[in-house]
Amino acid sequence: MTSATLNAPITDRRLACLYLIGGSVGFVAAFTLLFEKIALIEDPTYVPSCSINPILSCGSIMRTTQAEAFGFPNLILGVAGFAIIGTIGAALLAGAQFARWFWWTLLAGTLAGVGFVHWLIFQSLYRIDALCPYCMVVWAVMIALFWYTALRTATALASPRERPARRITVASTYHTTWLTLWYLAIAALIAQRFWDCWVTLLT
Repeated sequence: MTSATLNAPITDRRLACLYLIGGSVGFVAAFTLLFEKIALIEDPTYVPSCSINPILSCGSIMRTTQAEAFGFPNLILGVAGFAIIGTIGAALLAGAQFARWFWWTLLAGTLAGVGFVHWLIFQSLYRIDALCPYCMVVWAVMIALFWYTALRTATALASPRERPARRITVASTYHTTWLTLWYLAIAALIAQRFWDCWVTLLT
């Protein structure tokens, strides 16, 4: 697959597919975590299916205050949010047209989501010292949803004569390249933070 294919233009249909697929994947991951959280509340000795080793341990994260940042399990936000995103994707595929204010609202929502995700990444790496496999799926999905929502909104609303529009064009032309670099940066932080643990587990 060539770079040109990977960086094919972002169309509303492609965006709709991303929302539908990404929303579905995020919903399943968040719902699974919510199910595991409920099981852990009912039985404190329960070991979640995503608790694989000392590093990949959902149970360790679920017991922290960060897992209930707003006074209730963060997973509820994920279940609701991804259900909405999936519904938007289905509506777009069905031919729905949304007003500008809707796209600005969606951009604000995904920005809040990606900001919260990066706070959780920091907490997982440098405060909790554990990773949740399902959470990492949610991270990846949320980043992609924000990135493409931002590109779509900026491209649709920017004037071609404006200087920022040229920067938007560069970002849109190499959209998968920038997204890959974003993922690689997070992967590098994870590798660096748990390097000694990875080495121990593999030897």
